[in-house]
Amino acid sequence: MLKNIFKVGFLLMPILGNAQLKAPDNWFNLDYSENKVRGVSTEKAYDFLKGKTSRTIIVAVIDGGVDINHEDLKGKIWVNEKEIAGNGLDDDKNGFIDDVNGWNFIGGKDGKNVGPDNFELTREMNRISKKFEGISAEKIKNLKGKDKEEYESLAKIKGEFEKKKTEYEGNLSNIKQFHEMYKSSAIVLKGYLKKDSITKAMVDTISSNDALVSTSKRLMLYAYEINFSEPDIAEYEKSISERLEFGLNPNFDTRKIVGDHYNDLKEKGYGNTDVKGPDASHGTHVAGIIAANRKNGIGMDGVCENVKIMAVRCVPNGDERDKDVANAIRYAVDNGAMIINMSFGKDFSPNREYVEEAIKYATSKNVLLVHAAGNDHKNVDLENNFPNNKRVKSKSWIEIGASAWGDTSNFVANFSNYGKKTVDLFAPGLDIYSTMPGNKYKNQSGTSMASPVTAGVAALIWSYFPNLNAVQLKDVLMKSTIKYPNLKVNKPTEEKSDEKISFGELSVSGGIVNALEAAKLASKISGK
Repeated sequence: MLKNIFKVGFLLMPILGNAQLKAPDNWFNLDYSENKVRGVSTEKAYDFLKGKTSRTIIVAVIDGGVDINHEDLKGKIWVNEKEIAGNGLDDDKNGFIDDVNGWNFIGGKDGKNVGPDNFELTREMNRISKKFEGISAEKIKNLKGKDKEEYESLAKIKGEFEKKKTEYEGNLSNIKQFHEMYKSSAIVLKGYLKKDSITKAMVDTISSNDALVSTSKRLMLYAYEINFSEPDIAEYEKSISERLEFGLNPNFDTRKIVGDHYNDLKEKGYGNTDVKGPDASHGTHVAGIIAANRKNGIGMDGVCENVKIMAVRCVPNGDERDKDVANAIRYAVDNGAMIINMSFGKDFSPNREYVEEAIKYATSKNVLLVHAAGNDHKNVDLENNFPNNKRVKSKSWIEIGASAWGDTSNFVANFSNYGKKTVDLFAPGLDIYSTMPGNKYKNQSGTSMASPVTAGVAALIWSYFPNLNAVQLKDVLMKSTIKYPNLKVNKPTEEKSDEKISFGELSVSGGIVNALEAAKLASKISGK
């Protein structure tokens, strides 16, 4: 039983990370030569830039919502000064009424919002199944072109659906078992120690021949080792339950909440002004990494000081829809965003052409697009994670994998996607401490965290070197990475493995983004 339960810790890594010890505080901003941690040298970059002036950079966070009233984001939220709040008018004539801090593409005019939603896999299975429902075998046999292609894909999609459902059912069963054992172990150890609450230091002191006490100690120390508390267990259990109840539920439809004309891909005025939404934990964490106030002495420090966050909500607790993603990108571009952070992704993209047109549009407007490579420990040279840059080949799109803070066995986050041709660089993405709704803070892990670290570095460099364009900025970030081309590191895998790979084989640049080196190179290019 314990063997199966301990395996749960590895299954949780996209949420909890693969750390064996507690991450150093603020590690993503630290410097290897000074702190022996592979952060992005933020503080040293500011030392290098001391005395130079900077401009404000607007970064759009396209995500699940941002708590714009967080104590560490005060003064860091974009304000549409052409719009008068609450007057019910489109003052700036941009097609969006009262969009003072951004826009929510997954809300209704009545103020209701989409929370959980389907996976795109579920929606595709539904769509294709309904398309061919009731069609005779003879007509099926004579299908051609796209129709034939879609029909033939249906069996594979149904297989993927069942595989994912089985996987989540197994995960939910495991986490429920772990939860019960965790609670039982806590009761046993509190009784043994005669304490109302326990700490790792207390548990470490326990020495008992009692099998129940020894087993409880082992499980609790394992939980401490992977930084897995009871609230984490409850959060993960809820997350898996929602994926089964909503993500993989073919009968669950949220689009009536939005009330748009769903098949009209160019429709843009739908949604509402609630940029926080029902669950802003992910987007708030992302925003803090980029922009949390560096001078207020509270919470944590974001990477870029002179920055404003434009909150654009289009990502539910499920898979985002192509229509919303495309319109979110266009909204950000049209309203002055210079950098767009996109910490989301999915396996299917039925309307990818419209998203790709939006990417082209952003590229033409000198906008840097920063995208998380995904948390499925897969080679995205060979497999898809949408949106991506494979067909567009935008020179201002940058794809980000997640690095870790440990040695060669913990150099890359085990969940991170990778790709020698399609992932541009890596950035810290494991155990990143940042802002959460309600003036709270928390460690989270994912390429979702590595992407805003990179977006923050990009904003920092662009704020001091405004003569660079978006393509040059990407080039600076790529060329200034700290390279480890021949270093053998852990290869991202689903199961724990000792397999090693050269770090240089995991991305185009073969390196980790670095603010100090980027500032030096930008200074040289700019002649400053």
